[in-house]
Amino acid sequence: VQLVESGGGTVQPGGSLRLSCAASGFPFSTSTMRWYRQTAGEENKLITTISNGGNTYHADYVEGRFTIARDNAKDMLYQQMNSLKPDDTAGYYCYTQHLPGYWGQGTQVTVSS
Repeated sequence: VQLVESGGGTVQPGGSLRLSCAASGFPFSTSTMRWYRQTAGEENKLITTISNGGNTYHADYVEGRFTIARDNAKDMLYQQMNSLKPDDTAGYYCYTQHLPGYWGQGTQVTVSS
């Protein structure tokens, strides 16, 4: 199983980024996928979830700004992040619930002027 995130970087407040997660080694199309983020000294925090059927969940603090999506034909997971704030600065990780659960290596997002 492999999850490889990309798309992080440094952006000014109010800017946008699109994160991608390339999945392999498991049945992606039937797996619930999630994005988490982590800042130094804190536990991973769930941001968004998308089920194999396309149902989505967005945490209150990103509702209306972040959107999770998937392309089952390409085994790809995405997160569009708009109206970024300095508080969004974190490492971002994709995660699959395919047992026993797997994490990607993460991609850093820094929001700073």
